[in-house]
Amino acid sequence: MARLPDILASTRAHVSLLSRRRTALEAAAAAAPPGPAWAPAFAGAGVAVIAEVKRRSPSAGSIAPDLDPGRLARRYADGGAAAISVLTDAPFFGGSIEDLAVVRGCVRLPVLRKDFLIDPVQLYESRAAGASAVLLIVRALDPGRLRELSLLAAELGLARLVEVHTASELEAAVALAPEAIGVNSRDLDSFTVSLEEIAPLLSGIPEDIVAVAESGIADRHDVERVAEWGADAVLVGTALARAADPARAVAALAGVARSGRSRGAPTSVDM
Repeated sequence: MARLPDILASTRAHVSLLSRRRTALEAAAAAAPPGPAWAPAFAGAGVAVIAEVKRRSPSAGSIAPDLDPGRLARRYADGGAAAISVLTDAPFFGGSIEDLAVVRGCVRLPVLRKDFLIDPVQLYESRAAGASAVLLIVRALDPGRLRELSLLAAELGLARLVEVHTASELEAAVALAPEAIGVNSRDLDSFTVSLEEIAPLLSGIPEDIVAVAESGIADRHDVERVAEWGADAVLVGTALARAADPARAVAALAGVARSGRSRGAPTSVDM
């Protein structure tokens, strides 16, 4: 099974090719109309559902290889999703930037580009394709590049969902003052999942930043658990993409009341 270093090596090779189009992508990003605003999608009293368009993954294997991204996104919207996440990595997840563009044209919800973003050219590509937000993974970036990409994303009008797995990564994320911080219960080095380990990290996210629980969410009980720990939203991929009725599957997760959390510094104990 591929690990994070393998995925990042593949991403670097892709970026080297994509960089040849940087000038055109910068122009396309500048000309693209803004996507739906990110913040209003998370302003409600319930735990928001970010529903993911996902064909496969290194850990789960094939999930929904023949999915129609636009149709699936519409079904998610019908079920009450607050936003749509689109996995655009091709070699390991079977996605594409074209999937994101298709979804953008099919729903009036904010769309998150979920990928291993390591270079500014990918942010221009994201903006040009219609993304409202991008994922930045602390573990995948050195501190200087993380800050560079965060600042550029903000300049381009892209909301930032900064993903963490440890307390030290959370401290780095909070320092960026992003719109959202995602706590991933899946360790990207081993791909093991432990939902319980994210509890202290969720509770350590400042109240003015949207706290997103990522990975390991399978049913409403899981949503209720992470809500108790302070989650404002959940990002759910495999359980929804595999569902026979995606709209009903989203509706089954939506509507859980938020519990809130106290503002405070993240725990100093690395997990």
